[in-house]
Order: sequence, then C-alpha cells, then structure tokens
Amino acid sequence: QVQLVESGGGLVQPGGTLRLSCAASGGIFSAYVMSWYRQAPGNQREFVTAISGGGSAQYADSVKGRFTVSRDNAKNMLYLQMNSLRPEDTAVYYCRAVLDANVHWGQGTQVTVSS
Repeated sequence: QVQLVESGGGLVQPGGTLRLSCAASGGIFSAYVMSWYRQAPGNQREFVTAISGGGSAQYADSVKGRFTVSRDNAKNMLYLQMNSLRPEDTAVYYCRAVLDANVHWGQGTQVTVSS
C-alpha cells in the first residue's frame, strides 16, 4: 500500500513561489505515474501535472510555463515548483500515485495566494 505525504504549502503573495513535496512509501516509486491535483473551495478536484517514472511530464494549460514537476526516484520524492503564483492558484494540492488500476492519494497541502 503506497502512502503519500505532501508538504510545503503555505501563504504566499501574488507573483511569489512555493515548492511542494510529496514523500512516498510502501511501493516501487519509479513504477508509478505521479501527479499533482488541486481543489479550490466549491470546485471539483482538477489535474495540474503528471510525470512518468522516466520523467515525461504533462501540464494543465493554466499552469504551463509557471509550474514544474520533478521526481527523485532514488529518494521516493515528487516535487512541484510553483512560480508566478496567482490568486486563482489557491487550493488544496494533492499528490496522486497510479499504477495499473491502483490509485493512491495524499492528504493534501493548502496553498493560499493572497496579498
């Protein structure tokens, strides 16, 4: 059973940066497609970015050019570098791990972008 723990959220001003981390345990990390999702109050959870075990990444249009996903398979870690943050990026950010039909979620970390 894969366990995921996110960290790194917080309050940041518009235009600022944050780096989220997701620590994984209990599985073969490199085999999983790892993703970040986010959910703002009153909204459905939405896709942010995904990265394969080999490092191929995809991004939602809303974050392209501002967010960068990366992973360290040796350390079982997933990262999300968020630059040029906007108020509309405010949400709880979740880490997700997928292998075949198995889907695992973290508990989320709050990101608030406000002046």
